[in-house]
Amino acid sequence: MTSPLLRLTNVTKSFGAVRALREVSFELLAGEVHALVGENGAGKSTLIKIITGALQPDSGKIEIDGIPVSHLSPASAHAAGIAAIYQQPALFPDLSITENIALALESPSATRLVRWRERRNRAVELLKRVGADIAPEAQVRELSMPQQQLVEIARALGAGGRMLLMDEPTASLTSRDVELLFALVRELRVRGVGIIYISHRLAEVFQIADRVTVLRDGESVGTRSVRRSVEALNRLTVESAEIARPPRDATIPSSNDSTAVSESQLIQLMVGREVSTIFPPPENVPGKPVVSVRDLGCRGSAIHEVNFEIREGEILGLAGLVGAGRTELACILFGITPADSGVIELRGNALSIQSPGAAIDAGIAYVPEDRRRHGVILEMSVSANITMGILSRLFPGTWMRPAAERALVSDYIHDLEIKAPSPDTRAGNLSGGNQQKVALARWLATQPKLLILDEPTQGVDVGAKAEIHKLIRSLAAQGLPVLMISSELPEILGMSDRIAIMRGGTITAVLERKDADGHTVMAAALGQRT
Repeated sequence: MTSPLLRLTNVTKSFGAVRALREVSFELLAGEVHALVGENGAGKSTLIKIITGALQPDSGKIEIDGIPVSHLSPASAHAAGIAAIYQQPALFPDLSITENIALALESPSATRLVRWRERRNRAVELLKRVGADIAPEAQVRELSMPQQQLVEIARALGAGGRMLLMDEPTASLTSRDVELLFALVRELRVRGVGIIYISHRLAEVFQIADRVTVLRDGESVGTRSVRRSVEALNRLTVESAEIARPPRDATIPSSNDSTAVSESQLIQLMVGREVSTIFPPPENVPGKPVVSVRDLGCRGSAIHEVNFEIREGEILGLAGLVGAGRTELACILFGITPADSGVIELRGNALSIQSPGAAIDAGIAYVPEDRRRHGVILEMSVSANITMGILSRLFPGTWMRPAAERALVSDYIHDLEIKAPSPDTRAGNLSGGNQQKVALARWLATQPKLLILDEPTQGVDVGAKAEIHKLIRSLAAQGLPVLMISSELPEILGMSDRIAIMRGGTITAVLERKDADGHTVMAAALGQRT
């Protein structure tokens, strides 16, 4: 068996008194998808920066193709065939695809003659290799997120990429786009490309990865083969046979491998404990309806004839495929795009919600999907983020009440278990899960009568998910009605008292918890009779 494409042995890295990595070992084989998982702050980002040459380790050994590398820089990593594909593609939006690819492949020279035909032909060939049906003259800003990712992969392959690092590549993709990306990953895999795959979505790890390495508190706590279902293995085998024979180094774990890790075992490795309460059971029986929406519509958002109720202390899950209108409905309820027909009633009062300010005054709180753009202000402190929605209450007239502000912020940091060095810490310095808690604290401070959560655990690790789920259950137990939008079917099934399914801009079915399973929810989302 030949040497691994990449091997790290006992790599350690510290930042001052903080040890980010402690004797971490990791290897990547040719023709392998090797997942790298861990909670936020586990050391994944630091390890990736070392692999791409952006950081130098304090100690440890790095080998590429079995040869030790004394100083891995971004340039030498690129020359060795290491390429990173991040969640937000690093392309120049005002340049064409051809120009973006050329910038990565051509050496800069003031006297170099630009051969446009050669550039275009190369771009066409690389786009064909990744299955991208895109004109090479198209500007990057005209492309969808999946298309931009394909361009990045094409660019990496053109530069001789043998080791691809994919960091949360599916975060902005639809289900169909995810399947297309996975098909490409499998094709690259059987061509001998090694792929490091980072994701918080454990279901993806078990669908696409051969092995998984777990980081916890800066240490590698285990590398395991992935226990795939027989169906997944069969699909992988068929697809591989259609494309090419797997490289000799490829390691496809057997479903009978006794060392293969299960999902529950993987979670325990990540958090250091059993997480049996990721979806805590209901703590209360929902009361009478307190939110009533009848014939709600907005032509500009393609939402029409929406009807539903939310009971006191109930979590109503809102499911549906991408484009079904879930976020658009939330924006209508919060006044971002006001309704032009229908009725919204909250505790018996008919509301006229023409702006977010009117929604806040009515007692409606909305935690949006994209927390980094709309949920928290990263440059501001934790304290400022939490209190910005209630400044008029904290500071009536011209009088400042810093003691009241500190007390309120301290209470929310304690109650929501927000991990921050101090209330003055920048929100941008917190982990994703703690940023989500800060966004939630801001709206809880307004003492809402209805809480709307759009993808409340998107992009947070499994431990933070469990904490957020427990918090949502606790809020419902206190009588707060919650409308929870989620693209993760297990989350919808595990957290909802009832499930409303959207399709084509309206709610087509409402299921009781006891009647809902993955098949019935997906059938309703696809318009099939349940």
